[in-house]
This record gives sequence, structure tokens and C-alpha cells, in this order.
Amino acid sequence: MGESEDVPKDFIKLKSEKLSVDEVSELVISPNCGAVSLFIGTTRNNFEGKKVIHLEYEAYTSMAEMEIKKICRDVRQKWPSVKHIAMHHRLGVVPITEASVIIAVSSPHRTESLEAVMYCINTLKAFVPIWKKEIYEDEYSWKENKECFWANSEK
Repeated sequence: MGESEDVPKDFIKLKSEKLSVDEVSELVISPNCGAVSLFIGTTRNNFEGKKVIHLEYEAYTSMAEMEIKKICRDVRQKWPSVKHIAMHHRLGVVPITEASVIIAVSSPHRTESLEAVMYCINTLKAFVPIWKKEIYEDEYSWKENKECFWANSEK
């Protein structure tokens, strides 16, 4: 692949099927980059002493995709050397240990990609309209992201 073909790309996907770490990380590989940084958010089996059975995610899909595109634009302004960005989020039921979100960023050096990945997940949780429902053994709870700007504005 020639350098002119390796233009920066953003890969955004919201889907109900199982997410693949290999698929997401391969999207951002570039011959011009020496770093690929990943964040994988998985479903854990407990929350505040309660046994979690699984998670369920819902999204305002068109708005979520628009907000994720804004995050990608912000990343490119803050870290101009970032080459490719992939942000995949699962919707629907996510069983224990499976990924609900995978973020991958490539850049020539690790500092930029690591900082960009952290910015992506923190900003996604604060601004993207994706809602999580935790299903416990005998109850459920819609979870509010503490980082989410609309939750904090009402307090």
C-alpha cells in the first residue's frame, strides 16, 4: 500500500453481534504507525455486591454515530499524528466477559495513541447517547454514566 492510499480513516460501528478485537485492531493498522492502542470494555459479573447476569445496551443510533464522529474530529485536532480510529459499540444483550465497546487508535508513537484512546472512551461515556441496563439475579437497573453531561446538568 502506497503512502497516498493510507489516508486517515474513522471506523464507527454500532451493532448487536459480538465484537471482535482482531477485526477492530486490524482496521487501524498502518505501515506509517508504530503504535496501535486498544481499549476493551467488557461485562463483569458483579456491581456493588450484586450478581450481574448480563448487560443490555440501547442507543439513539443516528445521534450516537454523529457524536462518535465528533469525538474522532476532536482526536484529530488534539493529536494530529493519529492515523486511524475505530470505535465499535455493541447494542442489545452483552453476556459476562464479552466486549461492549472496543476502541483502537493508530499513530506513529505510543503516547498519542494511548492518550487518544483514553480521550475516546471518556468522551464516549460522557456524550454519546448509549444507555446500559444491568440485569441482576432478581432485578435490573438502568445505569447512568457519572461522566454523562446531561445527568450532571439536572443536579
